[in-house]
Amino acid sequence: MASSRNGASRGSMRPIPGANSSNLRSSSFKSRIPSSAPAPRRNSSASLGGGASGGDNGVPGRVRVAVRLRPRNADESVADADFADCVELQPELKRLKLRKNNWDTETYEFDEVLTEAASQKRVYQVVAKPVVESVLEGYNGTVMAYGQTGTGKTFTLGRLGDEDTAARGIMVRSMEDIMGGTSLETDSVSVSYLQLYMETIQDLLDPTNDNIAIVEDPKTGDVSLPGATHVEIRNQQNFLELLQLGETHRVAANTKLNTESSRSHAILMVHVKRSVVENEDSASNELENSSHFVRPSKPLIRRSKLVLVDLAGSERVHKSGSEGHMLEEAKSINLSLSALGKCINAIAENSPHVPLRDSKLTRLLRDSFGGTARTSLIVTIGPSPRHRGETTSTILFGQRAMKVENMLKIKEEFDYKSLSKKLEVQLDKVIAENERQLKAFDDDVERINRQAENRISEVEKNFAEALEKEKLKCQMEYMESVKKLEEKLISNQRNHESGKRNGEVNGVVTASELTKLKESLENEIKLRKAAEEEVNKLKSQSTLKTRSGEGEDAGISRLQKLLEDEALQKKKLEEEVTILRSQLVQLTFEADQMRRCLDRGASGNSYSGTGTDSLPSRHSQARESVNGQKAPFATLCEQVGLQKILQLLESDDANIRIHAVKVVANLAAEEANQEKIVEAGGLTSLLMLLRSYEDETVRRVAAGAIANLAMNEVSQQLIVDQGGISLLSLTAADAEDPQTLRMVAGAIANLCGNDKLQARLWSDGGIKALLGMVRCGHPDVLAQVARGIANFAKCESRATSQGGVKSGRSLLIEDGALPWIVQHANDEAAPIRRHIELALCHLAQHEVNAKEMISGGALWELVRISKECSREDIRSLAHRTLSSSPVFRSEIRRLGIHF
Repeated sequence: MASSRNGASRGSMRPIPGANSSNLRSSSFKSRIPSSAPAPRRNSSASLGGGASGGDNGVPGRVRVAVRLRPRNADESVADADFADCVELQPELKRLKLRKNNWDTETYEFDEVLTEAASQKRVYQVVAKPVVESVLEGYNGTVMAYGQTGTGKTFTLGRLGDEDTAARGIMVRSMEDIMGGTSLETDSVSVSYLQLYMETIQDLLDPTNDNIAIVEDPKTGDVSLPGATHVEIRNQQNFLELLQLGETHRVAANTKLNTESSRSHAILMVHVKRSVVENEDSASNELENSSHFVRPSKPLIRRSKLVLVDLAGSERVHKSGSEGHMLEEAKSINLSLSALGKCINAIAENSPHVPLRDSKLTRLLRDSFGGTARTSLIVTIGPSPRHRGETTSTILFGQRAMKVENMLKIKEEFDYKSLSKKLEVQLDKVIAENERQLKAFDDDVERINRQAENRISEVEKNFAEALEKEKLKCQMEYMESVKKLEEKLISNQRNHESGKRNGEVNGVVTASELTKLKESLENEIKLRKAAEEEVNKLKSQSTLKTRSGEGEDAGISRLQKLLEDEALQKKKLEEEVTILRSQLVQLTFEADQMRRCLDRGASGNSYSGTGTDSLPSRHSQARESVNGQKAPFATLCEQVGLQKILQLLESDDANIRIHAVKVVANLAAEEANQEKIVEAGGLTSLLMLLRSYEDETVRRVAAGAIANLAMNEVSQQLIVDQGGISLLSLTAADAEDPQTLRMVAGAIANLCGNDKLQARLWSDGGIKALLGMVRCGHPDVLAQVARGIANFAKCESRATSQGGVKSGRSLLIEDGALPWIVQHANDEAAPIRRHIELALCHLAQHEVNAKEMISGGALWELVRISKECSREDIRSLAHRTLSSSPVFRSEIRRLGIHF
């Protein structure tokens, strides 16, 4: 008798290792359908897909069929112990041989042939994964299992894998990929779980809903079940709970062929709604000729549906032992499967009539065969010769299904709601911004009015005070003037009266006074003439002295000129002596290097003084002592003086200037001299040379000296503060010489290792300049670029892990460095490859970079580094990074990568 499920898994399909198929020879090829040549498509509008498949915009897609062989179970191992299997598989040729008797076999070809040892993962990848990917792209899809009772259909489709994750069926694995390919913010996924039992559609998620009607759209012919329960899926655990609930309500019974045989067709419908944006970069010719505006992108909604069908097994009553109510169930199952077979035969033979309405099963699957869905069919068979008839019937069903061709179409519609909501949000923002600006304008006007009123009142007050003061001042002056005039009038009146009384006496006195005045005037005239004569005499004497002094001044001038020439000659001699001393020291240093190189060569060692991993490495031997004495450049600095050497950088002689730059660069290679050079102003002089001189040699050596100074943290900050990054960027853009570019790249690479300079280095264009130098293609330049990128990525990773300051994606990715990094991650040059591998590991430690790195192909390089990197520390870092990132783990599971 039929009973409800209790949730236990059924139809166990355990592969038997080492199971050998029958070694029968093929005598004929009964059906041969090449997988590369699809069967001709039907033009009849009465196909199982209805009129929806007749459009011209569809993509052809033949129904793909795979066959899976179940291993022998315990009963078959005992009952058929003396008989060979009736099925022989040739998976490499995608062939199946069915033995009719001991002498004759029939051969069939399928799209995939899966042996009894095939894993659940492989079955999913070859049968269902292409359909799931099409559903995510917007197409409808169907995956269906067909076969005799007890051959493993439910094991293939509906196995939950609670105890063993490797045993998960197609339903569980499909939902994992769908959830991984959609976004919870913009997309939605909902499921309905139904069973077709005794020609009645019942809801497995709501047992009370036991008679659901099928509704067909009269225009498009689409089939829908509006009465079914739709549950939105938010995570995988929610989906597994729904599957378990549905399995408990599905009708099953114990038969001779299967201890827990499905008595109904189970149908899982997954509805996917995705939001996409279609970019309309190219408009019509008329629009291109008449307007320069680009049409904006329009939001679209793609609705797709994945139908997973676990058909009830076909069976013969005398073999299954069904009777009573179970016999009626078997009749209903066989009738629906027979109706499905008739529809497929009609489509395969281009029949003008397809009996769609003979069964509710054919009405539900009208889009899967001859419609617009991408369909995959897996037929399951058993090895027992006792069921050869059922096996043959199943194989022929699959062969006929391979002749059906669907026309795949994407169902998308304009997302008016999303666009309206987006426009409403933008309108609200514009209104709010307008209100804020209007409020700010009103506040400004009110503030300006208040200020103007205060200013006017203050000016009026000051003007009134000043007017009052001026009025008082004028009144005081007027009173003083009147008083003085009165006093003067009184005084004049008194003088007039006294003059009348003394007129005669004044006349006599005035005559005698005039005589005295005349005498004094004549004396003054005589004295003036005598003074003029004395002045003329002194002028003549002065002229004579001036003429005699001109000869003396000329002699003094000649002596001064000779002294100046002597001083200039002395200065030139001192410069030449300084240059000769430095040349002597440098030649001594090079000779000592050559002698050591010859000594090492004599003892079998190779000379490697030109490494490119770090710029100052070739000067490392300068720090050593020569015969117990000080290093030659330190000796030169003590003998000549650092300040005098730095003064030679400003010499007018180009040769002296170039040699002085070389000496400073050699001095800067020693850590002990770096701080002294900076304190003496050497860094400023080098930056001035880099800014003002176009001579390639001067720029190359100056850049090398700056690169050496950039190894010191204090010097790094000074370089940035004095605009050194911009100067290095300009030099990198103008220079073409590989050695100059190597020096500039080394300087920027050293600056990249300072945590405090990350933002400044990026804003001043240092990263872009570093990436721009890859145009040179020289290995030494590329090695320095890779070192700089690794240093920058390491600082970003350290800032994120220590303080969590970094929130956005990497500045390297912002400047477009990721494609170059991925391209050179497996470079032949070891220094380049090692730095790039380290940079990838540090970039991957910041979770926000994960999606960009996956889309840019960096995930594959990280997996390769975790397996093949020659350095164990980088290899373990890559493995640890991949394991700790949820985004990388999800993508690795989706791609099926093992690391």
